[in-house]
Amino acid sequence: MARRTGVFAALGALLTGCSATGALDALVPGDSYRGREGVAYGPLARHRLDVFQPLQPTRDAPLVLFFYGGNWSSGERAMYRFVGEALASQGAVALVADYRLSPEVGWRQILQDCALAARWAWDHAAELGAAQHRIFLMGHSAGAYNAAMLALDARWLAAQGLAPQRLAGWIGIAGPYDFLPIGNRATQVAFGWPQTPADSQPVRHVSGQAPRTLLLAAARDTTVDPRRGTVNLGQRLAAAGVPVQVRLFENVNHATVLGAIARPLRFLAPVLDEVLGFIGVPRG
Repeated sequence: MARRTGVFAALGALLTGCSATGALDALVPGDSYRGREGVAYGPLARHRLDVFQPLQPTRDAPLVLFFYGGNWSSGERAMYRFVGEALASQGAVALVADYRLSPEVGWRQILQDCALAARWAWDHAAELGAAQHRIFLMGHSAGAYNAAMLALDARWLAAQGLAPQRLAGWIGIAGPYDFLPIGNRATQVAFGWPQTPADSQPVRHVSGQAPRTLLLAAARDTTVDPRRGTVNLGQRLAAAGVPVQVRLFENVNHATVLGAIARPLRFLAPVLDEVLGFIGVPRG
């Protein structure tokens, strides 16, 4: 996979918004993973994902399917190679998936795409050196919402012949899990506000059947309220008897809580350590 350039411009942009995080992988020296880009998981142009695998072949590694954010209206997988690199360099198989965006489609079609990507991950886990019983969903911001809905609302995976109980767990980073009424214009379009149904919210689908959960966020996130989102969902899951870990980090914001996964910014917060511990990979 080609490395991106414009490193210092990207680092500066990262500190003010989450759209520029992708160029961070250009700071990683040498080869730390092997993989393929632009693999089709479905028939449409946006049904593509990039595959990141450890350099040494594996047989039963954990597999993490990552969904990026962008208010359901922007983003591309190439911007998030640093996530795949960070996970693959530590021994996990990672998939970074595109999906259709608003206003072309709404939230239901986005979740259908994400479920289709999950089906591909399930079907191809063994050939990638991963184990089906160690498949995790992971997302940041709007992507964390996508992961949450697949993990908590069974209808999306059921349409692909899967069930949330088959997941080893899911990871939400700075996710919006309870955001009605909707004030943001782009979010209104994606969710058809004001005709947005209450069951579009992940908090409405909490039950004791949910897979184990890791919820991370910036303590002072001004983009997505970490207490209404992360803390509230964590409390509801815990009350339902679901194994859940919740952690809020200082010294990061909505963007850098994900950027801290990349090697140059790991000093900001131990986000990668939390993720690796959750998926059962010793930090190398």
